[in-house]
Amino acid sequence: MQIWTGLGNPGPKYALHRHNVGFMACDVIAEMHDFGPVQKKFSGWVQEGRVGSAKVLLLKPATFMNESGRSVGEALRFYKLDTDALTVFHDELDLAPFKVKVKQGGGHAGHNGLRSIDQHLGSEFRRIRIGIGHPGHKDRVNGHVLSNYAKAEMDDLAEMLAAIGVEAHWLAENDAPRFMSDVALRQQDAA
Repeated sequence: MQIWTGLGNPGPKYALHRHNVGFMACDVIAEMHDFGPVQKKFSGWVQEGRVGSAKVLLLKPATFMNESGRSVGEALRFYKLDTDALTVFHDELDLAPFKVKVKQGGGHAGHNGLRSIDQHLGSEFRRIRIGIGHPGHKDRVNGHVLSNYAKAEMDDLAEMLAAIGVEAHWLAENDAPRFMSDVALRQQDAA
């Protein structure tokens, strides 16, 4: 079993924030791959299903971002899994908007959700970095991250999320290069 966690903040007022793009990715994967109903577990919302031949538990922590590690840690301990079974979908300031990159391990670069997971489990887990772009100055980062996607960005957002959902089977097969390549090709074709 693999655990795929989307990072975000709970509640409708945060739903379209850039910081919640990890939640959005999980929702699209669940819908495209016919996952089961949402259940409340592990201080979060979970859905079980299959991506390709792999059994996957999608987890959206119901904690706020800076406590995400508690929820993720509960799920991994329950299933007796190590961080090699964990994939985290999150927003990434250091990538251009709608670019998708996979990274194994590394630092948290100030991301409170990643920092929390690092504190609870260590840093050796797979990350799906979803670009939101940098607003240009560090004083504007908080407002940028915690603001909604603009209307003009909605088509690009939908295309990127759809590409992640369609190509997720490569993640299930641990083929990160193919996942990144095929997501990028789908985005080019949609442009």
